[in-house]
Order: sequence, then structure tokens, then C-alpha cells
Amino acid sequence: MLLTESILASEFPSAPPPILTNSKGGEEEEDRKKGSAVAHPQEEEGEEEHEKEEEDDDDSEDGDDNEGEDFDGDIPLDDGGDEIAEEEEEEDDPKEVDEKDVVILSSSNFTEVIKHNSYVLVEFYAPWCGHCQALAPEYAEAATALKDIAVLAKVDATVEDELAQKFDVEGYPTLVFFVDGVHRPYKGQRQKDDIVEWVRKKTGPAVTTISTKENAQSIGQTQKTIAIAHFEDLKGPDAEAYAAASRQDDDVEFYQTDKKEVAEVFNFSSDSKPPALVLLKQEAERVSWFEGSFQPDELVQFIAENKLPLVITFNKESSSLIFDSPIKRQFLLFADTSEFEKVLPDFKRVSKAFTGKMVFVHVNLSDTEEASQITEFFGIPSDKTAGMGFESREEGRKFLLEGEVNFENMKKFAEEFLIDELLPHLKSAPVPESNGGPVKIVVGKNLDDIVLDESTDCFLEIYAPWCGHCQALEPTWTKLGKRLASVKSMVIAKMDSTANEHARAKPDGFPTLLFYPAGRKSFDPITYDGDRTLKEFIKFLKKEAAIPFTVPKRPTAVQENGKPAEVAGTVVTSSAIDEPEPQGAKEPVVEKTVNEIDSFASGSEPVIIESVRETELEPVSPQYLGESAAGSTGFSEIIQSVADEADRIKDEL
Repeated sequence: MLLTESILASEFPSAPPPILTNSKGGEEEEDRKKGSAVAHPQEEEGEEEHEKEEEDDDDSEDGDDNEGEDFDGDIPLDDGGDEIAEEEEEEDDPKEVDEKDVVILSSSNFTEVIKHNSYVLVEFYAPWCGHCQALAPEYAEAATALKDIAVLAKVDATVEDELAQKFDVEGYPTLVFFVDGVHRPYKGQRQKDDIVEWVRKKTGPAVTTISTKENAQSIGQTQKTIAIAHFEDLKGPDAEAYAAASRQDDDVEFYQTDKKEVAEVFNFSSDSKPPALVLLKQEAERVSWFEGSFQPDELVQFIAENKLPLVITFNKESSSLIFDSPIKRQFLLFADTSEFEKVLPDFKRVSKAFTGKMVFVHVNLSDTEEASQITEFFGIPSDKTAGMGFESREEGRKFLLEGEVNFENMKKFAEEFLIDELLPHLKSAPVPESNGGPVKIVVGKNLDDIVLDESTDCFLEIYAPWCGHCQALEPTWTKLGKRLASVKSMVIAKMDSTANEHARAKPDGFPTLLFYPAGRKSFDPITYDGDRTLKEFIKFLKKEAAIPFTVPKRPTAVQENGKPAEVAGTVVTSSAIDEPEPQGAKEPVVEKTVNEIDSFASGSEPVIIESVRETELEPVSPQYLGESAAGSTGFSEIIQSVADEADRIKDEL
């Protein structure tokens, strides 16, 4: 996964950071992982009415959160994740789109279409995605305009999951452009005219021929990065390979010549033999010579590895250059303007030694707007010069430069980073001084002690403070911790993923709920994906716990604000234990709800106590209350007998 996907992803999970996502026209990307189930959270049907009244915390929405981490559209991070970006309500009868020139792809025809067409633009979409729906008419019109030049196709990624995974589809819509079977991300806007212009540019002549020394001298003064190839024959196989490679890059201007005097303007020696290629950048170390064979893949790799300056400043515009590069190691130097000027000469010296192997990046701490998201992701103080290595691969590992930021330390750090001799750096909030609550606070530094303790089962919530679903889950999670507080073998815990990381606790959207069975902590945890209710949590834990436990019963006395409640003249409604009202019982006259007794029975729904006149207690069937209630006269005895009976019924179920 790219840094742009991870920084954003808030998938701060197994991916990189949350900062740099290709903007795709500035629109918010929707998380592919939401899938149909998450994309359309279903309200639970068929639930008893009392359940909705009794457990406010059960109102937590299903689905995971990814909202709030879209750093201005370019730096996430649900990223990551698994909540769907909220869409504006669609019209009841959306206008039908004429997609006669859009090719529908599936796993059965995908390879053939790509193989037999030089240029194919593919949209990976989800039917429920609002951005995809908005793109549909623009895409269809572009397909018609371009039908003689390129194929515009689409894939329903919710159906063709393997294709989506193969092409790293992390959000909707994702557009991928294929040139002779080689794919690259579409980086244009999403209006019809923009799509047409972008594709025409990619399918037309991408190499400009230089015929005179005057033209060569003018081009040599440009401030852009340019590639110049010298050929004997502009129509030979080497020139064709060069033209194919040029269509794979958006950042370099490509030129060619077959004239020796023109080549000499660009420092080709008089005795050099074509084909030859040089890349020119606008900096001191501006010349890079190609020494490979003129094959498209080798040319593409050479251009990608050498087109960046020795040191590139991180910002939204440069992020794709940095993190979309085939070079997957980045050396980031966090420093304000004044400190960076002091260390820049040494940083460039180190960069020269690792050209083509590592990208050297300056994160300007003086530019708080640009730097804030990436410093937060890496856990770097915003006022301290620091060095950090980052691998923009799927694991997104980070490495911290220890000691003073100077030439020797930076060179040694880069050498060890390159050969994997560094220990990954994981950010962590401070270990809490007090952690005796029903829900244990986990940070990066104490996760091993709490979550990976082999002597206990542990149920861990990984959350983000900004996540709406996490906020909705909080009351239920706290209630679960309180309910099982006396079960010494069970630990209920939570970890703020925005401030903490650990290799054994990687979120896949927010909230992520992971269960670690006792004695099996070396294995991957079990991911919980059921309903987020107290009842379902307890049912799950009783099934998966390595150490069997009994759910503690509630106190027998009804309490209000820590004091005995006034219980005379009240009765438990029949809905409390999911039994129908006996025909002989008289319907109670409800005046008001006076209390809610939370789950007397093991894993049962809360018991609602409703106020009725004392004279109406008599008609309630003793069979309904349970045999132990026969002959009971005091209300407290009746309440306890109902609780006992509820326990018995639940055990039988």
C-alpha cells in the first residue's frame, strides 16, 4: 500500500500514513473495504421493542468509520478504512445514463479486452457509491468521444473482488489506464472534457523531435525535467521502445533527435554511439545517463528512479512523485526552515550515495499546514528536527533516526535502512499512571503486558477519537467492561490508533474489534464482525474464550443513584424474558418507567420495571413469575424470582 493510501487510510493499520492520496479531482474517496454489508448498514429487524428502549448503547451503527481523516482530500486516512463517506441523497429517479460505448468488464473478459486494445481506461466502481454515480454520465460521454482512440470500460468491484485486489483498488471510483497491457493510475479530473484531454495526450505522440541546434538550446534552458534520446533512425525499434516508455510518465518531457550536432548541445560526446539517453534536471546534480538496453520496462524504471531531485520538499503537489515512485524507501528529514538550511548540504551528500535506491524528502516544520498531518502520522514532534525512514510497502514500516542529525549518523542510518538492519519505530502514547477502570487503556508500550498476556482472554477495541461509530460504541463497550469486571480471566480493553501502533494490533477501519484468546497469543487475533450490542458481545466471548467463565448476576436489590429505589407497586413486564403474556394475566396500567435493571440474567436483555397500581399485582400469573415466586408477597422477592426465572430460561435457550 502506498503512503498516500495509508497516511490517509487511517488504516493506520497495516498500511502507511494518512497524508497523501491522489486527489482524483478533489473528491473524497470511498473505502473499497466497506463492501456491501458495510456500505448498506442494515437496521436490525425483528428485534423486540424493549431491546431498543433498554440499551441505548445498542444503537451503535454497524460498519466502520473512515470519516474525518481525509486531510483536505489529499491526506486521509480511512482511509482507510471501513466507513463509507456520507453521500448527499440521490434523486428518487436519477437520469438514465446512456453507456452504449462503455465496455462492461468482468473476470471472464478482462484479460482479452486489455490484450487486444492498446489503450484502455478502466473504472472500478461500486453501485452504491455517490461519486461513481456522479461520474457515470461524464464517463459515458467521454467513452463516446474517444471510441476511435481508446476503450473506456468499467468493473463492478463489489462483484469482481479479485480484480479489485489485483489492481490495488482502495477507494471508489478508481480509474486505471492501460497502455499495451501496462497499467498506471489515472491522474486527471473527472469531467468529460478533462477525461478526453488526458486520454488524447496519453495516446498521441509523446515524444517531440528536435531538428535544429537553436531548438535544442531553447529546450535546454527550460526549468522542467527533460529526457533526450539520440537515435540513428527515429523509426527503429529503439525509438519505438522510447516512445512506449514516454507514455508511462506524466512528469518528464521527452525529446529525441537523429542529428549529431543537436545531441552535442545536450552533452552527448562526439564519439558516443546511438542509441543513447540522458535525463536533465534543474539542479546541480542535473545529469543522469542511461546505461541499460532500450527496452520499455528498463527505460521506465530509469526515468522513475532518476527524475526526482536529490532532495524533494513534501507537499500535496509532490506527494505522488514521492510515494508513487517505484523506489519504496523514503528518508524523511523533519526540520523547520532555519534548521534545514544548516543540515541540507549533509543531507544532499547522503542522497547522492543512494540515488535510485532511496527518496530523500524534506518535511518543512515551518509550514504547519503541510506538515501537521504527516508529523501526526509518524508521531514526530512538530518542533524538533528528526530523521525518519519509511517503507511505502504494504506493511508501511517506520524507522527513527537515533542521535544527532548529522552527516555520519544520516549516512549510517541510510545504510542500515537499505539492508534491513533497523528496528521498526512504533508510536505510543504515555503509559497511563492509573489503569484500574473496567476498560483497560492500551498504548503501544503496554500492549504486550495487557493484550498479549497469555494468562487472560482479551477483547480489544481499536478506535479513532474522531470516528462516529467509535463514539456510538463507547457506552456499550464501557458497559461490557463493567459487566465482566469481576471475571479475572477476561480483559476488556481499548487503544487509540491515532496515537499508538503495534505490529499485533492493526486496525482495518474503525472501530476494529479483536479478540486474543488466552494461551494462543502467538496466533492472529479473531476479528469480531457481529452486531455491536452487549448481548452479542457476551455471546461471542462465551463462545471464543479459552478460559470458560460465567457472566456475573446483577445485584438483587433495585438501585437508583446508589440508593434503594421505591419498588412497591411495580411489576416486571413480560417482554423482559421473551415470554408471551399468559392469557390469564391482566395487562398492567403503565404510569411511567421508574427504572431500568440492566441484564439480570446471563446475556439477557435489560429488564424494564414499569410503575403500576399495587392492586394489579395479584392477577399476574405465578407461572409467569416462576415457581419460586408462588407465595411471594414482597416486591423485592418478586423481582428476584423474575431474575432467577430469566436466568433459567436463558440457560435453557
